[in-house]
Amino acid sequence: MNAVFEALAHPTRREVLEMLKSGSRTAGELADAFTVSKPTMSAHFAKLKEAGLIQADQRGATIIYSINLSVLEEALLGFMGRIGVAERQRGEAT
Repeated sequence: MNAVFEALAHPTRREVLEMLKSGSRTAGELADAFTVSKPTMSAHFAKLKEAGLIQADQRGATIIYSINLSVLEEALLGFMGRIGVAERQRGEAT
């Protein structure tokens, strides 16, 4: 869970995830949307991959990234459980 929240802490990485909501994109397409260097974008991609939030598919010289929503959902549900949100909502429903 810590790796997920660490990855989500940076606005560029959150924007990458937002871009991937609509479907897979190449590393180049994603990088072109930002005004940072390609090595900086590579570091952002690595942090997202390390957290399991994106998957990379190598096709020849091209890397295609896609979002892994199940990891994000697990982290958010786990966090909500740790702070007692799920228990409070169940108590309100009864």
